[in-house]
Amino acid sequence: MRRLAIASAAAVLMASTVTHAAEPIALRDMGSFHVGGRLVVITGKPVKDVTFTPGGVPAKVDPNGTYQVEQMYVQYFLPQNEKGAYPLLLWHGGGLTGVTYETTPDGREGWLNYFLRKGWSVYNSDAVERGRAGWAQYPDIFKGEPVFLTTANPFERFRIGDGPGSYDPDPAKRKLMPGSQFPNEGYENFVKQNVPRWTTNDDATIAAYIAEIDRVGPCIILFHSQAGTFGFKVAQARPDKVKALIAIEPAGVGDPAKVDALKNIPTLMVYGDYIERDSRWPKIRATGVAFADAIRAAGGSVDVVDLPTVGIKGNSHMMMMDKNNAEVAGLIQTWLEGKGLTRK
Repeated sequence: MRRLAIASAAAVLMASTVTHAAEPIALRDMGSFHVGGRLVVITGKPVKDVTFTPGGVPAKVDPNGTYQVEQMYVQYFLPQNEKGAYPLLLWHGGGLTGVTYETTPDGREGWLNYFLRKGWSVYNSDAVERGRAGWAQYPDIFKGEPVFLTTANPFERFRIGDGPGSYDPDPAKRKLMPGSQFPNEGYENFVKQNVPRWTTNDDATIAAYIAEIDRVGPCIILFHSQAGTFGFKVAQARPDKVKALIAIEPAGVGDPAKVDALKNIPTLMVYGDYIERDSRWPKIRATGVAFADAIRAAGGSVDVVDLPTVGIKGNSHMMMMDKNNAEVAGLIQTWLEGKGLTRK
């Protein structure tokens, strides 16, 4: 009887595995590198005695000297059967890292895997001051103090919950947006991805992203939220190397005086659901749409997609993590194919 029960359990497990298994991802190469940054000399600091391990012998540490700062971390995955005409660069938003695209809070595949499976070479980064890019002294180098978010903040600000007061430690008591596609059961895992951020390092971040493009070469940039400013401004700085822009709810835009530089770069802007219910997002979206209009007036091509108008509903600001993230990625893939950016 016990053997039968074990066999039945094994059969169920195998059936489940077959149901949910995806084809293996075949790579011709993968790796990582740091790019950008500068050397900075710090002086006038006192020498300190530091004990690096409990019970260890103290060592004198002189903080005066030259430091490497403001570099960026990039990890790349190159598929065996490449179908993208150019590499796809994934740039995350504020207070986040490249983890944004690696997986979802409830354990499903993220956009990194999705686009790899579609044959894109993918470069995923931790921008200046985030994750594996590393920190620098503040306020000596990073001016001001870092911004930390409470557990409730992203829930209420990223249109996951229905505004202020919608978060509760008990998932069952949270007030989600009606029809929300965000995986509420995995919200704690999303919060674990949050990292400190500065509001003073835009110039350093733009410089590092430019260095990434100079290293990678002609490419397509997919960027989210805070990286709206970075994506558009970097494209304005390297219009010959940026072949398309995909702006996922950009929270900022480029230089209005330099929109002409974007006229030959096809651009897609994607906005999720519930924008009209939020106190900030109607204005943020209006700024993005006005920038799109300016690009068009300069002779450029911009497609602005509000997901609910094309039948894709319930998306938060973190649409790459929502339960229908593959459907949203499919819309992007179709757009890329329509622009002739995939190989036959």
